[in-house]
Amino acid sequence: MAIWVLSKFKSKLNAITQILIVVTMNTLEFILVPDLLLWGRLNSLFALLFIGLVYYNEFVLNKKLIQQTA
Repeated sequence: MAIWVLSKFKSKLNAITQILIVVTMNTLEFILVPDLLLWGRLNSLFALLFIGLVYYNEFVLNKKLIQQTA
């Protein structure tokens, strides 16, 4: 996925895929093994922040950059 991010090939699909993977992974961890998480159930907050960062970077910031160059 790192190569996919660096290549910027279909970046919107990449961002959606990242978000879905993080949501799925954290949901499973939250339900099945919260005691193994570094911050316990609070780990979901950090996942949500990461999801917000990915969303902002691809769908908000990237849109602004495209509008400025047009």
